[in-house]
Amino acid sequence: MNFLITGGAGFIGSHLSERLLQQGHSVWAFDDLNNFYDPQFKRNNLRDLQALAKPFEFCHGDITDRAALDDLFSSVRFDQVIHLAARAGVRPSLIDPALYQRVNVEGTVNVLEAARTHGVKKVTIASSSSVYGLNSRSPFSEADVVSTPVSPYAASKLACESLGHVWHHLYGMDIAMLRFFTVYGPRQRPDLAIYKFAKLILAGKPIPVFGDGSAARDYTFVTDTVDGILACTQRELGFEVFNLGESQVVTLSRMIELLEAALGKKAIIDRQPLQPGDVHLTYANIDKARKMLGYDPQVKIESGIERFAAWITSGKI
Repeated sequence: MNFLITGGAGFIGSHLSERLLQQGHSVWAFDDLNNFYDPQFKRNNLRDLQALAKPFEFCHGDITDRAALDDLFSSVRFDQVIHLAARAGVRPSLIDPALYQRVNVEGTVNVLEAARTHGVKKVTIASSSSVYGLNSRSPFSEADVVSTPVSPYAASKLACESLGHVWHHLYGMDIAMLRFFTVYGPRQRPDLAIYKFAKLILAGKPIPVFGDGSAARDYTFVTDTVDGILACTQRELGFEVFNLGESQVVTLSRMIELLEAALGKKAIIDRQPLQPGDVHLTYANIDKARKMLGYDPQVKIESGIERFAAWITSGKI
């Protein structure tokens, strides 16, 4: 099949592209290589994908540019679209909320409309655990009411979920919304905590820890996230929302301990106040994904951190 992956040069997108290519599919990666973080990370990902000598095409473009999307959809008959492109991160969204709405909301409308007008019926879209906001119930279930986002980023992802439902309802498109939970692993974005902490620990510099270290996350290894995405591409779902997490909770302090052990070096802790927009806990109920997708995450945090540490110390980045 022909797959279009928006954000295909990024962290999750490159892993997904690689897996689809290995399965014999053709992949087009649409990415603007913006400067949210050093574009060389994405160029390295593209180099690795192109080295596979598989049917892979990189398309440099911006999802806010509807004409560019239409040109691409007019030139290639796509079987499915996997929409990962977005401005990411809670804290940066507080600085430029309008950018997050423009890229994440308007950009998603552009992708959905391009797919609709060119006859692509199946679209899988990345959402985020951040939509749960100040949810008082845990673990978080897709059946929970999500009406309390606490950052512009979370609000933009919640809007994307609503848009997915609208395009399913009006046009009969098959759309899955996937709520990712703190994805990590090789090729991780450098702005994310595990990567930043590892680099600072290796350099002997202090790591900024917001709060007392008790905040907890449902860390999900990237290969497990990719498994969940691929499961959606293989099923007719109508419209569904799925949590893709490990369904295990790890405190910030414990994550740092695991990094110290894997890197063989102690961290220097720089305590800082809690940040606006942050939540204390993310914790996925994955019963629905297990039942409907056969989703079964395999990589526990201890193994995942070791694999991440091996990558970041390999000299390949």
